[in-house]
Amino acid sequence: MTEATTTQPGCALLSVQELTVHGPAATPLLDGVSFEVQVGQVVALVGESGSGKTMAGRTVLGLLPSQVRQSGGRVCFFGRDLAALSPQEVRAMRGATIGMVFQEPMVSLNPAMTIAEQLYEGLLLHEKVSRAEARERSIAMLQWVRIADPERCLACFPHEFSGGMRQRIMLASVMLLKPKLLIADEPTTALDSLSQREVMEIMADLTRTEGTAVLLITHDLGLVARYAHEVVVLQKGRLVEAGAVRDVLTSPREAYTRRLIDALPKRGAARDARVKEGALIEARDLVVSFAGHAKGWFGRAEAHQAVRGVSLSICPGEVVAVVGGSGSGKTTLGRAMIGMLPIAGGDVCFRGVPIAEANAKQKRDFRLECQLIFQDPYSSLDPMQRVRDIVAEPLRYQQGTSAQERDAIVDALLDEVGLVGLGNRFPHALSGGQRQRVAIARALVRQPAFVVADEPVSALDMTIQKQVLELLKRMQADRGFGCLFITHNLAVVSEIADRIIVMENGQIVEQGSVEDIFDRPQQAYTRALLQAATTSDLLAQLNAA
Repeated sequence: MTEATTTQPGCALLSVQELTVHGPAATPLLDGVSFEVQVGQVVALVGESGSGKTMAGRTVLGLLPSQVRQSGGRVCFFGRDLAALSPQEVRAMRGATIGMVFQEPMVSLNPAMTIAEQLYEGLLLHEKVSRAEARERSIAMLQWVRIADPERCLACFPHEFSGGMRQRIMLASVMLLKPKLLIADEPTTALDSLSQREVMEIMADLTRTEGTAVLLITHDLGLVARYAHEVVVLQKGRLVEAGAVRDVLTSPREAYTRRLIDALPKRGAARDARVKEGALIEARDLVVSFAGHAKGWFGRAEAHQAVRGVSLSICPGEVVAVVGGSGSGKTTLGRAMIGMLPIAGGDVCFRGVPIAEANAKQKRDFRLECQLIFQDPYSSLDPMQRVRDIVAEPLRYQQGTSAQERDAIVDALLDEVGLVGLGNRFPHALSGGQRQRVAIARALVRQPAFVVADEPVSALDMTIQKQVLELLKRMQADRGFGCLFITHNLAVVSEIADRIIVMENGQIVEQGSVEDIFDRPQQAYTRALLQAATTSDLLAQLNAA
């Protein structure tokens, strides 16, 4: 292929024709999928979990699992059938010509290697440059993806960065080789709206300045509305609809596409007042600190204050949402309030009793009445326990309950969260939405008074997210527990919260009702969060259509 061919806009860079992929089962994972990506274009693959989005992207790069094979169709890159290439040619193409940004940068970045080693690796392999030149180009690329102090970044390890920073580093490592096609697999999942916008703006810049085409794999229709040119909708491995983004999203022909759009969180009427008088739990001038890095061999490590003088109260039956960028202190605040992190200053009061002054029984009751729904249920569920045992585990500390009564409680709760018949499964045999339901059931099995829900729907596709949100709203209304709902998804906040607290750099910068924050934001930071929310773009398109 010639350089002129590779840079000509409107050329079919990638052509997928009747692609069929089979696994061990008879039903194909992809069944006759066809689409094209032009030079300088962003094409989005959307659909529910299990629709085949990621499988299509991995097929292009030849990264299919060992038991999965391409059984039909063609994948052509600039007219060349990639299935006909030798293993050596595929390795030479992978990274240098086609790059891939994976969904979870903490998993795809090597935790045992410095950022410098991981950035240099591709350059040294494909271009045979000196380490000095690799360093120079890496620093320039880190600056381009808006990493502050890139020279310091090179000496650090992945765990020292936030999710948004790691995703930008991952993007830098891929773009160092200036690939013609970038496959971005859920590149903004679990990022806050500001980090999400920064990562997507960088990708948009690539299409304009380098002519790089982007195959965007996502379940976020807001991202599609803002950044993509074409959209391909997949359902259970089949293509159900494709076309220009505005046409598909504003005038969908297929019921499945309409169902995806209808699943978007929508701001409705204010929630019915169910809040009882009197605070259930209070944070008073709460301070949480972590040890920092020592400067030199004999330097003192300066403490980093993740939460700085935060005060808030939550009443029984009230849902208070905490929003803010990565590193704003949201999760730290939630964990400190339920005693999972030590506090350096201030106090937490539960039912009017300061925890620092509580006796042993009061502290035990506090721990049992406060529960946490973790962000990633796959990591927080014991892979060696069956679902019913995971849900039943908190009941071990409930005195006076027989084994038969525990079984009855678990069976009733599994029925309530929609997991009937799945009690004997292990977590790996469940979908992401089902695992999140298990996490919710485990947190609520003891009828807690206070629940911290830490990003409970951030990694779920739209339809599953809607189901889990409806479940949480229903159970919260029925049981009346107070809830601290931690999220970066402002559309979700507008649907579930009574009040909103906005945090930045460990402090509360603004708080108020949903109407106050969305309609009358007072702080520039709050306005920036609202402007970065992509769901509003899609809803505006739908309302204008």
